[in-house]
Amino acid sequence: MPEIRDCPAPDPHPGGPTRYVVPAGAVDTHAHVIGLPPAYPLVPDRSYTPPAAPAEAYLAMLGATGMANGVLVQVSVHGTDNRLMVETLRAHRQRLRGIAVIPLGLPDAELAALKESGVVGLRLNVLFGGGVGLDAVESYGALAREMGWHLQFLLDARELPPIAGRLSRLPVPLVFDHMGHMPTSAGVEHPGFQALLGLVADGNWVKLSGAFRDSVTGPPYADTIPFARALNEAAPERCLWGSDWPHVAAWDGPPRTTTLLDLMADWVPDEGRRRLVFVDNPRRLYGFG
Repeated sequence: MPEIRDCPAPDPHPGGPTRYVVPAGAVDTHAHVIGLPPAYPLVPDRSYTPPAAPAEAYLAMLGATGMANGVLVQVSVHGTDNRLMVETLRAHRQRLRGIAVIPLGLPDAELAALKESGVVGLRLNVLFGGGVGLDAVESYGALAREMGWHLQFLLDARELPPIAGRLSRLPVPLVFDHMGHMPTSAGVEHPGFQALLGLVADGNWVKLSGAFRDSVTGPPYADTIPFARALNEAAPERCLWGSDWPHVAAWDGPPRTTTLLDLMADWVPDEGRRRLVFVDNPRRLYGFG
């Protein structure tokens, strides 16, 4: 069994950008809250062991970066135990929304309780242990349609070409994490990234996030710029921004939120388009007033 590595803790002093002002009403669409055993068990087949990332630290990060609202994504190490995320959503109903990871076959009452708490989508994760993969994606699509939810995917875009058609036939909006979570060394002409561009242009969504995951050159992650610009050109009205706090599995050390936010000045140089990414797009997708 491979060793389960301990993650470094996130930057203890998160801050906003230095190159522009975050617009009012901005939404961080990708972050996690993480608890520790025994109260919040970690799945044995996890890919890493993170430090705790409590709700108080998450909310402090939102405030420090100028975010009015946030979207919590169920973290892989808690598997399908969404309790901590749901508790956080319930405590901050107006400010937060959530993306759950669930098994198929949950009772209607449990699904209704998730929706009532602020869950607006389901995540399928093929990259980290503890996630739910693509084997039953059509069943998840049908469930999401019934609940009025979308599907969010953590996958490597290099694997998209043989499954892009299958995904395009799902009956709900799709959201792709971290610009396809593929290394920049593969290039924007890679068939996988081109498949991602096609899916986004056809009506799906993508998170302009995960620069520290995709970059092969390291901070300030300039090698990610062509990828973000291509996605924003394909669908400026369906791009989202996410911090990916607390930056789990950042083995070279956690990125600074200021560095990630400053990068948006290069990813989306136009102020009006940046407002779409930060404010208008996420408020529409996640149902913020």
